[in-house]
Amino acid sequence: MEGKIRYELEFPINSSPQLLYQYISTPSGLSEWFADNVNSRGEFFTFIWDDSEEKARLYSKKSGEKIKFRYMDDDNKDTQYCFEMHILVDEITKDVSLMIVDYADADDLEESKLLWENQISDLKHVIGSV
Repeated sequence: MEGKIRYELEFPINSSPQLLYQYISTPSGLSEWFADNVNSRGEFFTFIWDDSEEKARLYSKKSGEKIKFRYMDDDNKDTQYCFEMHILVDEITKDVSLMIVDYADADDLEESKLLWENQISDLKHVIGSV
């Protein structure tokens, strides 16, 4: 994971912040849109897709607002990379959006962004925000 580029994406979500937080912070919520299956043991999460899995540690969270996972290596040690999901609420319009912060290799940046777009599309479908 050397030399990854940090990027941010923002997606409008037609949902209450409370409902959205359940889908970004719990294994059951995440397994409905983010991965095929999500297992957790305390602060340690395993995200499973078809034939691959990623391990991450719940690094920080602020109830109803944001969650941050730090990727772990094969020895279950923290790496320097993480991904974050922030729920943003416009003060005036009360519009809700989800800010994604992630890292990708330069060669994989566009593919990573597309993957997030597809996953957020699944999230919107699951919560009825389409």
